[in-house]
Amino acid sequence: MGVRLKRLREERQLTQQALASIIGISLSYLNQLENNQRPLTLAVVLKLNAAFGVEVQLFSDDDEARLIADLREALSDPHIGETISTAELRELAVNMPAVGRTLVGLNRRYRQAIEQSASLAARLGEDRQAETAILPSTSYEEVRDFFYIRHNYIAEFDEAAERLAEVLTSSKAMTSAILSEYLRAEFGVSVVIDSASAGAHRRFDPQTKTLHLSRKLEPGQQAFQLATQIAMLGFEKDLIALVDGAGFANAETRGLARIGLANYFAGALLMPYRKFLSAAKALHYDIDLLGQEFGVGFETICHRLSTLQRQAERGVPFFFIRVDRAGNISKRQSATDFHFSRIGGTCPLWNVYEAFSSPGRVLTQLARMPDERSYLWIARTVSHKSGGYESLNKTFAVALGCDIRHADQIVYSRGLNVHDPASATPIGIGCKVCERTDCPQRAFPPLGRPLVVDERQSFFAPYAASAR
Repeated sequence: MGVRLKRLREERQLTQQALASIIGISLSYLNQLENNQRPLTLAVVLKLNAAFGVEVQLFSDDDEARLIADLREALSDPHIGETISTAELRELAVNMPAVGRTLVGLNRRYRQAIEQSASLAARLGEDRQAETAILPSTSYEEVRDFFYIRHNYIAEFDEAAERLAEVLTSSKAMTSAILSEYLRAEFGVSVVIDSASAGAHRRFDPQTKTLHLSRKLEPGQQAFQLATQIAMLGFEKDLIALVDGAGFANAETRGLARIGLANYFAGALLMPYRKFLSAAKALHYDIDLLGQEFGVGFETICHRLSTLQRQAERGVPFFFIRVDRAGNISKRQSATDFHFSRIGGTCPLWNVYEAFSSPGRVLTQLARMPDERSYLWIARTVSHKSGGYESLNKTFAVALGCDIRHADQIVYSRGLNVHDPASATPIGIGCKVCERTDCPQRAFPPLGRPLVVDERQSFFAPYAASAR
């Protein structure tokens, strides 16, 4: 409170003696107040209000709490490199509130500049390159970029997994029994189905050469974890070479990339490229039928479909995304140049969000982007439950999309008028970077455009209603 009192005095260009005389206290008492050696009493606050019209709210803890919350958001960027404690944030908010508000304002302008730059780059058709250059990347984003640059296809691992699959079985389904026997024969590893470790589906003990798998896993999930361990043991040198060659910035990113590559190998081993591509074409990319044929789940099939980009043997170039109810994107894979923006959120008119209202049902959508390119999207929820009756489910919506020119090859286009542009839902990357000013679902005005107050637009409707 002392700092706020001192700032109030300096704003009025008063000396300590002058302020002490105006509010009727001694100079020494005012000095102690400004140095937080004495508490600021209600009587003094009322005298300040009478003399200067100062609101009591100026000295309220609510104002301090709001500033602390704003500072926490502004300074929570992991790329800053510092972990700032609540005590430090409170110290800044209490003793240097003007500095705190300046930091919050600078952070907001920084974010706005990033969004404006990404918006401009997207309009110029340079979204991917500009975004990578402008936005600092987290470890997850660096790994996603690693796969993106390679069109989500890692030739070395895909081909190695296919060769191994041909050795292990001639059938389409790669079972847990086949993979367990290979681990035993090739690496002397015993597989035990138990509770594994806390929160982990797979735990390998190199001392005893024992692989522990959680009993909560479905058969297809068990096979995937076994295949991942085969990648870790049998292709360790290849993993290290690929990760080291990528030039990742830190050990955390290298670790995530190593796991990502091992998972990629596992998917390619369970769904060998040529067999899977042949089945996908024959079944017109029906995800449920492919899951039945290869013994894996809906999301795993979607992942694999987004990787079919082998030279001279390409499948439909899909893009894959997984979101939660709050709109957080936890997975995004693209075999093409479709733009998954990191800023401004995603579009609420996209059917990936509608999927939550129809659990387990496959939804289809023709969507048209602001650049007039149209896409076919399918979306469905997937749920994971690991505990008993009172445990919480993990529910996501997964979406798979492709350019409309591939729609005739896909079963999900049946019944849709794919050749009529007017039948497509106009969507965008996200409100802040979308140019559609007439969108009924718009939450924010587009960046870089003059602000037009129109109570018909959803983001002003609450204020307009209250005004009436």
